[in-house]
Amino acid sequence: MNLDFDPRLTRDWDDPSVIGIDGYVAKGGYEALSRAVAMADADILETVKSSGLRGRGGAGFPTGMKWGFVPRDTGKPTYVVVNFDESEPGTCNNRELVERDPHRLLEGAAIAALAIGCETVYVYVRGEYLWQSIVLERAIGEAYASGRLGADVLGSGKRIDVVLHRGAGAYICGEETALLSSLEGFRGQPRLRPPFPAVEGLFASPTVINNVETLMNVPHIVMRGADWFRELGTEKSPGTKMVTVSGKVERPGNYEIPLGTPFRVVLDELAGGVLGGRALKAWTPGGSSTPMLTADHLDVGLDYESLAGAGSMLGTAAIMVMDETDCLVDCAQRMVRFYAHESCGKCTPCREGSWWATRVLERLERGDGREQDLPVVRDLGKNLLFRAFCALADGTASVINSSLQHFPEEFEAHVRLGACPLKADHLEEVPA
Repeated sequence: MNLDFDPRLTRDWDDPSVIGIDGYVAKGGYEALSRAVAMADADILETVKSSGLRGRGGAGFPTGMKWGFVPRDTGKPTYVVVNFDESEPGTCNNRELVERDPHRLLEGAAIAALAIGCETVYVYVRGEYLWQSIVLERAIGEAYASGRLGADVLGSGKRIDVVLHRGAGAYICGEETALLSSLEGFRGQPRLRPPFPAVEGLFASPTVINNVETLMNVPHIVMRGADWFRELGTEKSPGTKMVTVSGKVERPGNYEIPLGTPFRVVLDELAGGVLGGRALKAWTPGGSSTPMLTADHLDVGLDYESLAGAGSMLGTAAIMVMDETDCLVDCAQRMVRFYAHESCGKCTPCREGSWWATRVLERLERGDGREQDLPVVRDLGKNLLFRAFCALADGTASVINSSLQHFPEEFEAHVRLGACPLKADHLEEVPA
């Protein structure tokens, strides 16, 4: 290993895809912050609340309402924490947003700080995001040097400091209370709620935790208004969303769409259709922790309400596409194995259930499955759901339950044939 290797040498700061502070300001950057420092915090809060902005990190909770939960009379400091621990399988939209436009994140975080009377912002970065951390380091330095962060933000007399914290690459730290524990120097494990972070979060003080994409919407809302933001999207899911499309598609990548856009449009018009012209078999709307959907759901809108009605969730909008050649038992065991590995072990149903589910699914896929394995898998899926401190167990259950719901015949064929039915030797025996 070359210990003298400096990753900064692998990228060029003059690359036009990386927007420095001069380019950002030239395009109107930090004008929203300049406006916000002159506004009352209640007015900032009301603007964001009126916009209907919802958290883009998974749960979709109204952002303005979350900020409004923060008490001001506790005698403690308040904190803004940026969740940049993007670790959901299939998700990489936050990564690209930060790589290309880091100052927009800093501006959004600073405005959030003003809205809740906060002086310190923590940015928690996924451990594997080394280059993105370097991009943010440089952007933070530029913002301090230009007076847009520090003891006297834009001459307003208001202080906002930003602290960059690198995680150690644990998926569980994307869960907001586990993230707080990690920030405090403890093992990253979820906490029992209540108390909720808004009341007792980082260092037992009132804390707002927002995802990268959520905060990057805030400068636009402050500059252009709540009505402008509501022009796109749906009534209950306004605005746009960055979706990550991966798997069996012709053009994988990140795409920004108005919320409510049908999946068919994203698949065919943006991602170029299923790879090689094959048939769509299954897809996840929001990463592997959201229930799988099928080709019957092509016209479902990509928004919180429509996907909930279809039996799934928008989550992080990480769409993973599987085609007719993919074995859903194999897909399920790979996803469940990830969650078993990433379980923090705090909750018995998650720790033990994900481990056993992995073993049973692996046994089915390699051809050693037994008839009694199918009810065992079903029971594991039921007993994992809503029985742990955080949603990691629920994500494991979603994989199991949705694959069994939509493709029961594929699980049964693994037992009947003593092998994966999609392997070449058994293609003629695949159930119709």
